[in-house]
Amino acid sequence: MSKNRKSKFLKAMITIITVIIGIVIAVGAYFYMGLSELSKNSDLGENDVQYINNDIETDDNKESINILALGVDIGTPGAENANDPKRTDTIMLIHYDKINKDVSVISIPRDTLIKINGKNAKINAAHAIGGVRYAIDAVEKLLDIDINYYGKVDYEGFREIVDSIGGVDIEIQNNMDYDDPAQDLHIHFKKGETVHLDGKKAEEFFRWRKNNNGTGLAEGDLGRIENQHIFISKVIEKLKSPRIIPRIPSIFMTLPKYVETNMSGDEIIKYGYAFMRANDIKIETLKGHTKYIGGISYFIYDENSNKDLLDRIYNTTLNNDFNIDKSKLNIQVLNGTGKTGLAANYREYLKKKGYKNTSIGNTKDSEYTKILINKGNFSNKQIKYIKEDLKIDKVENIEKNYEKFDIIIILGKK
Repeated sequence: MSKNRKSKFLKAMITIITVIIGIVIAVGAYFYMGLSELSKNSDLGENDVQYINNDIETDDNKESINILALGVDIGTPGAENANDPKRTDTIMLIHYDKINKDVSVISIPRDTLIKINGKNAKINAAHAIGGVRYAIDAVEKLLDIDINYYGKVDYEGFREIVDSIGGVDIEIQNNMDYDDPAQDLHIHFKKGETVHLDGKKAEEFFRWRKNNNGTGLAEGDLGRIENQHIFISKVIEKLKSPRIIPRIPSIFMTLPKYVETNMSGDEIIKYGYAFMRANDIKIETLKGHTKYIGGISYFIYDENSNKDLLDRIYNTTLNNDFNIDKSKLNIQVLNGTGKTGLAANYREYLKKKGYKNTSIGNTKDSEYTKILINKGNFSNKQIKYIKEDLKIDKVENIEKNYEKFDIIIILGKK
């Protein structure tokens, strides 16, 4: 090939590559702008968003994040008002542990007993009464956690999103035969058959819990949740496979139309990528028991039965390498600023980080915030981690009059 022909060939190749790169950037920007529109759909006002993100730490400094996923029902069948109050048919907490790169998906039964305005209520009513703000508040109080983000979708959105990923194949484990003409809902699957669930079929599978003749899942809603977990596992499996690549444009174009969230486009991409690369994804349901109160059946959440699950959420173990259980550390917080309530506020902050055994008090004025610790009881690595976890640089050896505590935190003016 002559030099001129080589030169022309190279120029042509450079032009083609440049055009391809330009197209990729343009398409990527288009999808990114689409995802950015999601946060504009948020049901929360500016004050509510501030309320959700009012933790002391910034998102980047957190060891973990909590995302509340809400699936709302159709409201009152036949209602003309699109804003007709809607209950949450599905409530899931997604917990991402940044240290161990693990994800926990925790279903909260919709009949869970909570208090709303001092009265007994089912947790699925919180959204119908006060929207996303009430739903978030209910879960935060139930589990004693902070919710950082939320995502909400109705059944129309659910169908469209499932269609955007191309559906999933599932082996049916129960005979399903149910009709509800008022909702135009007709569910007909046979046990043992493998069915490809598109959006419409997926909704039917997701919602089923009983048949026309009264038979169905012995555990009612809890059994329905187990079916949902089977479906979610199949969706995760598909999202992590190479088969999803051709579907990515469709997914990115669908999400902004049907998902309401307070997450930015950056955050959706960051955490979506992190979830798909997680070392482990656990899917489970809050444990408890059913009980009739005032003639109404409630699910009673049992904290003791959920200890392992809660330990993961609270990150009570700093790290397997450090072998420290945060929940068992005996900590005292002393206010050395003279500002009323500072120690109490800090105790709540520690509690949400997994430090459950904390007392408070006052001390003489202190210029700096510092940690007092018995250095003989902790390795250098453990002390370094505690400093980073508490975001306090100054560490001193604990004084004799405080030796009954593992850690003393003195809150100073700086």
